[in-house]
Amino acid sequence: MADSENPQEDISVPPAFEGGIEVAIRSRELSYSPYSSFRVGCCIQTKCGKYISGSNVENASYGASICAERTAVVRAVMDGHTDDWACIAISGDSLQQCISPCGICRQVLREFTNPKTFPVVMLNGDGTKRRLMTLEELLPDSFGPDDLHHTA
Repeated sequence: MADSENPQEDISVPPAFEGGIEVAIRSRELSYSPYSSFRVGCCIQTKCGKYISGSNVENASYGASICAERTAVVRAVMDGHTDDWACIAISGDSLQQCISPCGICRQVLREFTNPKTFPVVMLNGDGTKRRLMTLEELLPDSFGPDDLHHTA
């Protein structure tokens, strides 16, 4: 079922991702966003069902801020989860539209996933609007670790 304002919006997300979606929505509550006042929550769901959350953390020196997706990625790596991700879900404060990962976050996700198959679930603030895309759809012709291996 698609929303008439956004024909690419697809609310039919696999039921297996529902737990990660709920964690992403709740993770916004942990956001530190005094400058933008825009909270973002994220959840990486592993294939064994573990939920690794993240939220955006801003800094007065804006370049030192970190997005929710990268917070979750760092936590996943520190917990030893680098190759068992099932999906990522992202929720922002907007009730009108789904939030999409920024370019830097897309590249960081590329490091640890197969872009052809890795699902990215993008949500509005309460999860009633949903988009499901692969990382490759969000970051076509990407550069990743496999591009660094040379043969003479």
